[in-house]
Amino acid sequence: MLNRRRFFLGSAAVGSALVVGWGLLPPRQRLTGSQPLATAAGQQAFNGWLKIGSDDSVTVMVPKSEMGQGVSTSLAMLLADELDADWSRVRTEHPPVDAIYNNLATVVDGLPFHPDDQGWVKRGAGWMTAKTMREVGLMATGGSSSVKDLWLPMREAGASARAMLVGAAAAGWGVPAADCRVAKGVVSHGGSGRSARFGELAERAAAQALPRSVGLKSAAEFTLIGQPVRRLEAAAKLDGSARFGIDTLLPGMLYASVVMCPTLGGSVASFDAQAAEALPGVKKVLTVPGQRGGSGGVAAVADTPWHAMQAAKAVTVQWDHGPAAALSSADISRQLGQALDAGDGFAYRAVGDAPAAMKQAARTISAEYHAPLLAHATLEPQNCTVRYVAGKDGQPGRASVWAPTQVPGLARWVAAKALGLDSGQVEINVTLLGGGFGRRLDVDFIAQAALIARALPGQPVQTCWTREQDQTHDFYRPPCVARYQAGFDAQGQLLAWTARSSGPSVVQQFLHRQFGLPGAGPDKTTAEGAFDQAYEWPSARVGHAVVELPVPVGFWRSVGHSHQAFFKESFMDEAAHAAGQDPLAFRLALLRQHPRHSAVLQRAADKSGWGQPLAPAADGAKKARGLALHSSFGSIVAQVVEVSIDPTEPGRIRVHRVVAAIDCGTAVNPGGIRQQMDSAVVFGLSAALFGEITVDRGQVQQGNFHQQPLLRLADCPLIETEILASTEPPEGVGEPGTPPVAPAVANALFTLTGQRLRSLPLRLA
Repeated sequence: MLNRRRFFLGSAAVGSALVVGWGLLPPRQRLTGSQPLATAAGQQAFNGWLKIGSDDSVTVMVPKSEMGQGVSTSLAMLLADELDADWSRVRTEHPPVDAIYNNLATVVDGLPFHPDDQGWVKRGAGWMTAKTMREVGLMATGGSSSVKDLWLPMREAGASARAMLVGAAAAGWGVPAADCRVAKGVVSHGGSGRSARFGELAERAAAQALPRSVGLKSAAEFTLIGQPVRRLEAAAKLDGSARFGIDTLLPGMLYASVVMCPTLGGSVASFDAQAAEALPGVKKVLTVPGQRGGSGGVAAVADTPWHAMQAAKAVTVQWDHGPAAALSSADISRQLGQALDAGDGFAYRAVGDAPAAMKQAARTISAEYHAPLLAHATLEPQNCTVRYVAGKDGQPGRASVWAPTQVPGLARWVAAKALGLDSGQVEINVTLLGGGFGRRLDVDFIAQAALIARALPGQPVQTCWTREQDQTHDFYRPPCVARYQAGFDAQGQLLAWTARSSGPSVVQQFLHRQFGLPGAGPDKTTAEGAFDQAYEWPSARVGHAVVELPVPVGFWRSVGHSHQAFFKESFMDEAAHAAGQDPLAFRLALLRQHPRHSAVLQRAADKSGWGQPLAPAADGAKKARGLALHSSFGSIVAQVVEVSIDPTEPGRIRVHRVVAAIDCGTAVNPGGIRQQMDSAVVFGLSAALFGEITVDRGQVQQGNFHQQPLLRLADCPLIETEILASTEPPEGVGEPGTPPVAPAVANALFTLTGQRLRSLPLRLA
């Protein structure tokens, strides 16, 4: 017994020492993958991020999904700038699944710490999280993290390849490498007048050892970074040659249409396919269980999309509606309110003793805010093409998948599970995405497509949802209710600030449906936008209570910030009004220790003419301004909007102008940033003015865009974006422009009408 005990203790000590030692080491390198990159004739792979061809082509491996945010261009710019490549020769390619492409930044940023917290606990947690994600994380595009995540790896890959090209040229010419220069894809030596193109040097350069370390350019040396560069995929989108998932076309392809249980989470009890199977072109009708949090249904496979759709409609199905069958939107609101009645929830932020300060206040104000479920409404509905080949003679099967996905590694894994294969037996091909907004972080439609294809081995099968199925079987933006309170002294100075909210947890649901992990612990996304802001409240408490609902929720563009910003910035205006102060001045007074935030807010105010008289609309309608400031995904955004009410249609809200200012660190592609701010504003206005998913007896009531409108071109405001200069590392851009829009509109409407709107979507009485 004694010997066993000594062995156990000794082993534990060694194991602990190994874990501690591993933890002290930096995350493993992200330059070379587990397997060399596949190359075409004349191409040479320099590392896991770059191939150079004898024709001088520079192919940059971009592991992030292109869904309209311009990420393929921005990331290629990082590498090409350090490489000193000829931009006209740069192209991009999506790499195979590999751990070097795992997204570290989005998970580290998801830790529940305040941005101002620079303590050792936060630093240690971030360090260990980054190390862990490097080994067991996901290739993922989300959290506005792509450029931030690859800011160093992409540049290091370019700088390393540049050094190898220079080394090859210098060795061939017999000159010191330090005397060589590189510009626009050409290495030259001034003293001898010699020069060589990248394509001429590629083979010899790729044979050199990777540099042990490389120096990176300073901001003053950038030639591409910081310039407004036209997006690489723009031409293909304009001429129609771009290929999205729905454009996948393979020889002998079949098409599947699915009718899913109308009740969220429901399944098939029984079905009669006799009528469907008698229709032209029908190959097979089969049941498909709900996959990865989705609902079950029946799939009809045919030779054309139309035949498949007609066959799916002809199937008679008896449904098992499941536990959500009694759920309504009123039930959801009641449960969220009850959670707030029961307690304050988990405290994400506590400054001083807010309850005590509130009791001492000479005056207090309070308000309750509501945000509904929201659909992603990607213009390209969910689709996936799978070709499954069964194994023969003891050989394993294999499969190829074509999908518009934000998580290729996870997509490959769930497809393999559905097909009874190992991940290594599945090839994943990531297409362009016709919108993502977080919906394609989920993989229910991919697992579903794989199950359908398994029933027809040897033939590629494309499964495509209708718009109505996409809308009624989404993973929705969580509903949320929040209660705010502020206390003031006799002079109107803010003493205390409290915020409590309730709603489902996206992260807990996601981890459970993908990996079977139990939901536990704090989820930053539930309270982000409420607790992690720069305002210097004298005392404050911000908490959230998680409420479990039989409604699938998912990551929606800007996630918790999308509704928490509405609550927080609306109440900030209410507090300013109660204190008798201008909303701009009130905010600036709470940002004295945050000069970057103050600068962004002041820039938007100055650009908009804040405090100056506002001319009426063209039809004579009175206009008013409202503002909001919000930080998300590392970036700071302020927006000032101008609104009016349509005199010919009482109650119709019109937004005429949006002035935005953003500090996102280094602006890699200013043109792309402005495009993303435009996109975020339009997306946010669509949600603020029209967005709402309601549930009756467990069934979503909005099936298409006539019931869930998007902002029309004729109603789109003038959008002006100011980008503040910065040499800080780049932060998020795709999402930060969305959160401030709704509160800015609501605040303008209060100035215009005197009505304080506290529920989304915004509707005047």
